Parts: sequence; C-alpha cells; structure tokens
Amino acid sequence: MKNVLSIIVTYNFEPWLDKCLSSLLHSSHPTDIIVIDNASQDNTVELIRHNYPQIILRESRVNLGFGKANNLGFAYALDKGYDFVFLVNQDAWVQSNCLAYLTEKPYPKDIGIISPMHYDGTEQVLDKGFADYMKQVDANENIVTSPFVNAAFWLIPLFILKQVGGFSPLFYHYGEDSDYVHRLHYHGYKIAVNREAIAYHDRQNRTSDDSRKAFFKREFIYFLTEFANINYSFPKAFTYAVLASIKKALQAIYKDRHTFVAYLGIALKLMEKTKAVVTTRRANKRSENRHWLKNL
Repeated sequence: MKNVLSIIVTYNFEPWLDKCLSSLLHSSHPTDIIVIDNASQDNTVELIRHNYPQIILRESRVNLGFGKANNLGFAYALDKGYDFVFLVNQDAWVQSNCLAYLTEKPYPKDIGIISPMHYDGTEQVLDKGFADYMKQVDANENIVTSPFVNAAFWLIPLFILKQVGGFSPLFYHYGEDSDYVHRLHYHGYKIAVNREAIAYHDRQNRTSDDSRKAFFKREFIYFLTEFANINYSFPKAFTYAVLASIKKALQAIYKDRHTFVAYLGIALKLMEKTKAVVTTRRANKRSENRHWLKNL
C-alpha cells in the first residue's frame, strides 16, 4: 500500500476544519495529514491540538502564502520517504474512497499529477472552474488527461517532487499552480483526472473581487507566470511578459491614464524580478530541482 501524506495549508480554517479533516481521517486508503497553518486569527490551531492530536501540525507566525507553506509539507514528505503527497484545499473534503481510486489505479509513466473530480460544496454539481477544464477532455474515459487542473486536490508522486521540485518561490499566493503545470509539461509529464475519485470544493458562494486593484493584481500574476514559463525561451518569455505589459500601457496612454500607469507599474515590477526569474528558470530546467528548498 502506498504511503500518502495529505497536506493542508490553513488560514482561519474553522468553517471547514471538521469536515475536511474527518473526510481524510475516514479515508479507506489511510493517509497521514500535515497542516501548515499560516498564522490563523481564529481557533484553528487550538481546535486541531485538542480534537485532532494525530494531525502533524506546523505553525507559522506569519502568513507564508500558499506555495511556501505547501513546500514545508513537501520537504517533510521527502524527508520521511512517502510515496505521494496529496494537496487538499482547506475549504474542501473528499469521499472516503477518493484516495483509494487515486493511488491504486495504474497510470502511464508520463503522468505527474493525478486529480479527482471536483464537485462544489453542494456535492451535486461540478465546481465551475473544474467544469471548464473538463470540457476539453474525452467524456467517455474513466481516466483522462487535462492540460490544467487547479491545485485544490493534487496527488503528486514523490519522484515528481524530486525532479520538478516544489512550488516556485517567485509566487506568494495565486499563480503557483499554473507555473507548476508549465514546469510539469516541460519535463514531459501530464495531468490525469480519475473520474471515479470524487472530492468537494466549497467555493460556489465565493464572490469575486471586481475592483481595479484586484484586476491588475491578477494581470501581474498572469504576466509573471509567462515570464517564468520555461517552455518559452527567455527572449520569448520577456516578450510575452514585460513587453506585452508595456504594449498594454501604451495602448491605454491616451484613453485611460489609470490603466496606463497600472500596466507600466506591472512592467517595472516584472523587470525588478528579472534576476530572480532568470535564476528560477535555470533551476526549474534541471532534472533534479532543489532550488525551492533554499527558500524554506
């Protein structure tokens, strides 16, 4: 039986704590669980200590972000020699046989991440974002490949962590999973979705931030993922990121001064990160990437 470490990054985890942890503790395929808490302001830590003493708990005094916190779990899994890590969002839970389906089925050698089906918190319909990914795959197969699946539920074999590495230190929160999938593809691996495995992501009532500030934050993250994309040559990545954001600024120069300034600011921030991007791109191309461990 494969040894699995489930990793949950938490921040104010209380609303989902019991449902999430109980689902994993009652998994038909046993899993150890590590919680990396990002300085929660509620009773997350106290509740886990009191009610779930079997959980491995790591507390951070500051919010490390999604990627770096998960990397602490990755490092623990590598040190202890697990066969898989299973990333689970805090606002999520799984069916009892989910891990069994994910771990006990044979997969081609080029599969680097395995995902269950993502239903929303009503447990009745597919999560909206996941449904969009599944439109691109063959609906007649139990195990299908998809160009992208978000990291709400990722089962990652340890050999992938050793080769591809952990999440990039370039990303604090958002963009980490897109960057990781770019790197996975660069090294010749794909994402599989196992239709028999079912999990639930409780975000159907989440409202999106439509403010201009939030929009330009998303734009910066998008351009940063393009800059870091090792499937592009560096000149091409620079064009798709820095020059593309400058082009957007110039297109707005006479129409919307705020947009002009925002895109120019994105371009400047990207250029400030050029040295870090170059270093990270170089590390991410190696057959055994340990660059991410230096940032823990």
